[in-house]
Amino acid sequence: MKSKDQTVPAALLIGAVLIFITALSLLYILLSKSPKGGLIADIYQSGELIASIPLNEVRETYRFTVTGDEGHVNEIEIRPGSIGIISADCPDKLCVRQGFISDSRLPVTCLPNRVVIRLRPQEENSETISPDIISY
Repeated sequence: MKSKDQTVPAALLIGAVLIFITALSLLYILLSKSPKGGLIADIYQSGELIASIPLNEVRETYRFTVTGDEGHVNEIEIRPGSIGIISADCPDKLCVRQGFISDSRLPVTCLPNRVVIRLRPQEENSETISPDIISY
């Protein structure tokens, strides 16, 4: 009877320690991935860089429109620390549904209109970064 009484508290203690270690690991990963100089949003239209915006310097929300070769339109909104496409005339509007991005894990992409918004750390040299062929 004593061994069963001790098994449950030991299992709970081991579970709590594992949860604590996992939480610390996730916190370390999130903190280590944040760039020290902020992020730059590179906006590409048909594979050409049309704008680079340092998001840490944005103080107020503003918008601008990107018009493609065939008259396709994307309206982009820049907020302090994030960027996203808020309207597009493409049929599926997946780019609008992607929402705003504030880290470099996944770009915002509008394939029909050939617009890609990519975030990169400010320390990187912009000349060494080129759009990925898979994005088109």
